[in-house]
Amino acid sequence: MRLISALTSACLAIVMLFGATTASFAEEAGTHAWAIKPLILASGPGRSYDVTGHIASETAIKVLRCQRDWCLVSAERQRGWASIHYVDFGRNPAPIITHGGAGEVCFFSGTNFTGTSSCFSGSQSVDDLALLNLDNNFASVQLNGRTSISVCRDRFFKSYCERIVRSEPALNTYLRGNVSSIRIH
Repeated sequence: MRLISALTSACLAIVMLFGATTASFAEEAGTHAWAIKPLILASGPGRSYDVTGHIASETAIKVLRCQRDWCLVSAERQRGWASIHYVDFGRNPAPIITHGGAGEVCFFSGTNFTGTSSCFSGSQSVDDLALLNLDNNFASVQLNGRTSISVCRDRFFKSYCERIVRSEPALNTYLRGNVSSIRIH
């Protein structure tokens, strides 16, 4: 009887340990970002979906994925779809620099603004640079005028993203030669 009790206790401990480990693996991976304005969370990517919660401005959030103008985000034990226009992929909360499309962004294949260039103006979004034969080609970016840009490693604004608000003679190591989607603000 003592042996059965000991085996039962051991099995219960193993099950509890396994449950604790799988719970930690269940956490979702995402890109660090900030809510630059209060986020209204919805059950789907659009205004027609039910509101599921709110996240205050200047709150650190995790972006799980994006599509067009909407990102699935989580923070403060909440999860839902929010407008990408209120999400900052930068390292710190900062307002989006925008001036009604008054500005130009030029990407270069080489560092220090050298090599082949591709320029964009106004408020544009490119979900998949491969469609323009520009995928994973950029090493530096030059911003002219009042504009900023969000750049992501994967198409449709997935994986690592960053907000750039001034010219960068060399993109950081996570982005250099690895940009697949861009949004100009």
